Amino acid sequence: MSDFHLAQVNVGRMLAPLDSPQLAGFVAQLQEINAVADRAPGFVWRMVDDSGADATNLRPERDDDLLLINCSVWESVEALRNYTYRSDHLKVLARRRDWFERLADVSVALWWVPAGHRPSVEEAMGRIALIREKGEGPGAFTFRAPHPPPTGSPGDAGHPRDDGSSAAEHTPAEHAHR
Repeated sequence: MSDFHLAQVNVGRMLAPLDSPQLAGFVAQLQEINAVADRAPGFVWRMVDDSGADATNLRPERDDDLLLINCSVWESVEALRNYTYRSDHLKVLARRRDWFERLADVSVALWWVPAGHRPSVEEAMGRIALIREKGEGPGAFTFRAPHPPPTGSPGDAGHPRDDGSSAAEHTPAEHAHR
């Protein structure tokens, strides 16, 4: 097992409120798609709100009620890529323009975290900001230009540990060996 896992965040601005008829198709698939992620090889954790089901009640920007966040941790880039593009998740991804705006700026970031670390909303949004401000690099990247995990132990790499996240944890993969 690696000393590092891959964190991912993506944000999307809904075209209408979550409880609107326009978003009904998206909402109807959330539970199923989250279950696909939870069972996917290499899945470690996903951010959930106080409901414990998903992160739809979290708002990464206080003044934007239509911005949703999705954040999760995976064992590797390949595990996340397989879930994203080679599972039932793809059918939801293919319809994203039915429910979400096309954002003009970066909306996805990947980065390496010490195994066991759970990113907070603030940390995740900071990684998107890092790509927006400085471009892709070892601290924040995308599938287009993935970076390998750091060498050495997490303590040697100086990775922040923000264990004070207010988001609840969902970690079925930590309780069962894959």
